[in-house]
Amino acid sequence: MPLPTPAPVPAPVRIREAVPEDWPDIWPFFHTVVAAGETFPYPLDMSSELGREWWMLAAPDRTVVAVDGDGRILGTATMNRNRPGNGSHVASASYLVDPAHHGRGIGRALVEYTLDWARRSGFRAMQFNAVVATNHHAVRLYESLGFEVVGTVPEAFDHPVDGYVGLHVMYRKL
Repeated sequence: MPLPTPAPVPAPVRIREAVPEDWPDIWPFFHTVVAAGETFPYPLDMSSELGREWWMLAAPDRTVVAVDGDGRILGTATMNRNRPGNGSHVASASYLVDPAHHGRGIGRALVEYTLDWARRSGFRAMQFNAVVATNHHAVRLYESLGFEVVGTVPEAFDHPVDGYVGLHVMYRKL
């Protein structure tokens, strides 16, 4: 599948394809977010090697980074088919924003970029399989961009503070 032309992103944030050399800059905030155990169903003690394997996707899937004017990585996203075969017409994506840069519109820019990628790539919809119900900022962001909660798996996520909470399945037709 050819790479689609990226959507424009408001300055000073630019989104570009991630390269292997980006991992040392992604890992510190990736590790911080994953180790907090509040938003990703990943092992809390995930190694850098496993993190890189899970996050830095090979073509035809994609990983991108959001960078500032100085080239500093502020966030990252992965994009892929949600399922193979008869489910391959639905895209999925995951997002990580460096906590030091929350509230600057980076997450929104990444979601908009992935929606544009999915549309241009011919997907019919985008689905998130596991949005932690207590991740209110992400849920509000996704809803503001047209996603809806189509189901919640009760107590599917063991939150370190709130205990067992639901995982939302969120969907948006493209």
